[in-house]
Amino acid sequence: MNERNSATIPIRLSRAIHLVSAFWTLGLAVLIFLDVGGRGLLNQPIPGTKEIIQNSVVAITFLQLPLAIYTGSMLRTTIFADAVPPTARRILRTIGYVLGVLFFIGLVLSTYEPTYDAWRIGEYEGEGALRVPTWPVRGLVLIMSVFGTIAYLSMLYYDWRGELVDENEAPDSA
Repeated sequence: MNERNSATIPIRLSRAIHLVSAFWTLGLAVLIFLDVGGRGLLNQPIPGTKEIIQNSVVAITFLQLPLAIYTGSMLRTTIFADAVPPTARRILRTIGYVLGVLFFIGLVLSTYEPTYDAWRIGEYEGEGALRVPTWPVRGLVLIMSVFGTIAYLSMLYYDWRGELVDENEAPDSA
């Protein structure tokens, strides 16, 4: 496998993960519709909807992060970046990438132990009819934080190798 094809593997993986998050969001929309309908028409809400939604929102957000990083869709201000020459723009991107790496490394370091503890003790959230285990969402945050770190390091590499043709498009997105 050549170097150009290997660059597309994490980008394709991030697109697949993003697709999972889109279907998950669709599933939540159906759940909310059924819960509201059951509550309004039959006076029977779906038990555990609140717990499922609050955990899902966190999971969906983290599933979308890698593709947002690769496509340059993370929050940034273009007014200042558009006013400076290309070299200064690259330096600004580099600072952003380094800050992103540090942020996600911080998340990895701060979530590893709570994730392990949640799995070890069988931590649950919610009361009554539905108790949701916390370790899957915590684990997803941990894994996606590792992926986010890799994505930012990759973007730093692509940018300084000159492979980032458009900062709003994933490298080698063909």
